[in-house]
Amino acid sequence: MTTQEYNKSVDLHADSIFRFVLKHLKNRMLAEDVVQETYAKVWEKHSEIALEKAKSYLFTTAYHTMIDLIKKEKKSADFDSANVVLSTKPVEHFDLKEVLNAAIDRLPEIQKTVIMLRDYEGYAYNEIADITKLSEAQVKVYIFRARQALKNYIKSTELVA
Repeated sequence: MTTQEYNKSVDLHADSIFRFVLKHLKNRMLAEDVVQETYAKVWEKHSEIALEKAKSYLFTTAYHTMIDLIKKEKKSADFDSANVVLSTKPVEHFDLKEVLNAAIDRLPEIQKTVIMLRDYEGYAYNEIADITKLSEAQVKVYIFRARQALKNYIKSTELVA
Protein backbone atom coordinates (compact mmCIF):
# COMPACT_ATOMS: atom_id res chain seq x y z
CA MET A 1 0.00 0.00 0.00
CA THR A 2 1.42 3.35 -0.98
CA THR A 3 1.31 6.50 1.16
CA GLN A 4 -1.55 7.83 -0.93
CA GLU A 5 -3.49 4.56 -0.54
CA TYR A 6 -2.80 4.59 3.21
CA ASN A 7 -4.20 8.12 3.47
CA LYS A 8 -7.23 7.05 1.46
CA SER A 9 -7.87 4.12 3.79
CA VAL A 10 -7.61 6.48 6.78
CA ASP A 11 -10.25 8.74 5.22
CA LEU A 12 -12.52 5.83 4.30
CA HIS A 13 -12.40 3.76 7.48
CA ALA A 14 -11.45 5.95 10.45
CA ASP A 15 -15.04 6.77 11.39
CA SER A 16 -16.30 3.19 11.30
CA ILE A 17 -13.30 1.91 13.25
CA PHE A 18 -13.80 4.67 15.82
CA ARG A 19 -17.52 3.81 16.20
CA PHE A 20 -16.67 0.12 16.56
CA VAL A 21 -14.09 0.75 19.29
CA LEU A 22 -16.16 3.42 21.06
CA LYS A 23 -19.13 1.05 21.24
CA HIS A 24 -16.93 -1.38 23.18
CA LEU A 25 -14.95 0.97 25.38
CA LYS A 26 -17.56 3.66 26.10
CA ASN A 27 -14.71 6.14 26.49
CA ARG A 28 -14.05 8.62 23.71
CA MET A 29 -10.41 9.29 24.66
CA LEU A 30 -9.53 5.61 24.90
CA ALA A 31 -11.28 4.95 21.59
CA GLU A 32 -9.31 7.74 19.93
CA ASP A 33 -6.10 6.28 21.37
CA VAL A 34 -6.94 2.82 20.01
CA VAL A 35 -7.70 4.21 16.55
CA GLN A 36 -4.49 6.23 16.54
CA GLU A 37 -2.46 3.22 17.67
CA THR A 38 -4.19 1.10 15.03
CA TYR A 39 -3.18 3.46 12.24
CA ALA A 40 0.37 3.66 13.62
CA LYS A 41 0.64 -0.14 13.58
CA VAL A 42 -0.78 -0.29 10.06
CA TRP A 43 1.65 2.41 8.89
CA GLU A 44 4.57 0.32 10.14
CA LYS A 45 3.46 -2.52 7.83
CA HIS A 46 1.82 -0.50 5.06
CA SER A 47 4.21 -1.79 2.41
CA GLU A 48 3.10 -5.38 3.15
CA ILE A 49 -0.65 -4.66 2.99
CA ALA A 50 -2.67 -4.76 -0.21
CA LEU A 51 -5.19 -1.91 -0.59
CA GLU A 52 -8.11 -4.31 -1.06
CA LYS A 53 -7.26 -5.93 2.31
CA ALA A 54 -6.79 -2.62 4.16
CA LYS A 55 -10.25 -2.48 5.76
CA SER A 56 -10.04 -6.01 7.12
CA TYR A 57 -6.49 -5.44 8.33
CA LEU A 58 -7.52 -2.19 10.04
CA PHE A 59 -10.46 -3.78 11.86
CA THR A 60 -8.33 -6.77 12.87
CA THR A 61 -5.62 -4.49 14.23
CA ALA A 62 -8.16 -2.26 16.00
CA TYR A 63 -9.86 -5.27 17.56
CA HIS A 64 -6.61 -6.72 18.90
CA THR A 65 -5.38 -3.32 20.10
CA MET A 66 -8.68 -2.81 21.92
CA ILE A 67 -8.52 -6.27 23.52
CA ASP A 68 -4.95 -5.59 24.67
CA LEU A 69 -6.10 -2.31 26.22
CA ILE A 70 -9.02 -4.01 27.98
CA LYS A 71 -6.71 -6.68 29.40
CA LYS A 72 -4.26 -4.02 30.55
CA GLU A 73 -7.05 -2.03 32.20
CA LYS A 74 -8.35 -5.13 33.98
CA LYS A 75 -4.90 -5.79 35.40
CA SER A 76 -4.40 -2.25 36.63
CA ALA A 77 -7.89 -1.78 38.07
CA ASP A 78 -10.85 -3.97 38.78
CA PHE A 79 -13.06 -2.16 36.34
CA ASP A 80 -15.57 -4.98 36.10
CA SER A 81 -16.90 -4.09 39.53
CA ALA A 82 -16.60 -0.33 39.10
CA ASN A 83 -19.69 1.63 38.15
CA VAL A 84 -21.98 -1.39 38.40
CA VAL A 85 -25.46 -0.26 39.30
CA LEU A 86 -27.98 -2.97 40.02
CA SER A 87 -31.60 -2.02 39.83
CA THR A 88 -34.62 -4.00 40.90
CA LYS A 89 -36.97 -1.70 39.02
CA PRO A 90 -38.26 -2.93 35.69
CA VAL A 91 -36.65 -1.19 32.77
CA GLU A 92 -39.08 1.15 31.08
CA HIS A 93 -37.76 2.40 27.78
CA PHE A 94 -39.56 3.84 24.87
CA ASP A 95 -36.60 4.26 22.57
CA LEU A 96 -35.81 0.94 20.87
CA LYS A 97 -32.32 2.12 19.92
CA GLU A 98 -31.57 2.89 23.59
CA VAL A 99 -32.89 -0.52 24.64
CA LEU A 100 -30.84 -2.24 21.94
CA ASN A 101 -27.68 -0.40 23.01
CA ALA A 102 -28.31 -1.40 26.63
CA ALA A 103 -28.81 -5.01 25.51
CA ILE A 104 -25.60 -4.98 23.46
CA ASP A 105 -23.69 -3.61 26.45
CA ARG A 106 -24.78 -6.63 28.49
CA LEU A 107 -23.36 -9.14 26.01
CA PRO A 108 -20.06 -10.92 26.66
CA GLU A 109 -17.20 -9.13 24.88
CA ILE A 110 -16.80 -11.68 22.06
CA GLN A 111 -20.53 -11.78 21.30
CA LYS A 112 -20.62 -7.98 21.31
CA THR A 113 -17.71 -7.90 18.88
CA VAL A 114 -19.09 -10.40 16.37
CA ILE A 115 -22.62 -8.94 16.41
CA MET A 116 -21.25 -5.45 15.83
CA LEU A 117 -18.99 -6.58 13.01
CA ARG A 118 -21.84 -8.48 11.36
CA ASP A 119 -24.85 -6.23 11.93
CA TYR A 120 -23.28 -2.78 12.26
CA GLU A 121 -20.32 -3.02 9.91
CA GLY A 122 -21.69 -5.60 7.46
CA TYR A 123 -18.81 -8.08 7.50
CA ALA A 124 -19.27 -11.61 6.19
CA TYR A 125 -18.82 -14.56 8.55
CA ASN A 126 -15.45 -15.49 7.07
CA GLU A 127 -14.18 -11.92 7.44
CA ILE A 128 -15.28 -11.82 11.08
CA ALA A 129 -13.50 -15.12 11.62
CA ASP A 130 -10.30 -13.61 10.19
CA ILE A 131 -10.59 -10.49 12.35
CA THR A 132 -11.31 -12.31 15.62
CA LYS A 133 -9.17 -15.40 14.95
CA LEU A 134 -12.20 -17.66 15.48
CA SER A 135 -13.50 -20.36 13.18
CA GLU A 136 -16.43 -19.46 10.97
CA ALA A 137 -18.59 -21.94 12.91
CA GLN A 138 -17.68 -20.24 16.20
CA VAL A 139 -18.59 -16.86 14.71
CA LYS A 140 -22.00 -18.17 13.68
CA VAL A 141 -22.60 -19.66 17.14
CA TYR A 142 -21.61 -16.42 18.90
CA ILE A 143 -23.83 -14.37 16.58
CA PHE A 144 -26.74 -16.74 17.17
CA ARG A 145 -26.27 -16.58 20.95
CA ALA A 146 -25.92 -12.81 20.89
CA ARG A 147 -29.11 -12.40 18.87
CA GLN A 148 -30.95 -14.73 21.25
CA ALA A 149 -29.72 -12.72 24.24
CA LEU A 150 -30.76 -9.45 22.56
CA LYS A 151 -34.18 -10.87 21.76
CA ASN A 152 -34.66 -12.08 25.34
CA TYR A 153 -33.54 -8.75 26.78
CA ILE A 154 -35.89 -6.79 24.57
CA LYS A 155 -38.74 -9.14 25.46
CA SER A 156 -37.96 -8.70 29.16
CA THR A 157 -38.39 -4.95 28.84
CA GLU A 158 -41.94 -5.62 27.60
CA LEU A 159 -41.47 -3.44 24.57
CA VAL A 160 -42.33 -6.21 22.15
CA ALA A 161 -45.84 -7.55 22.19
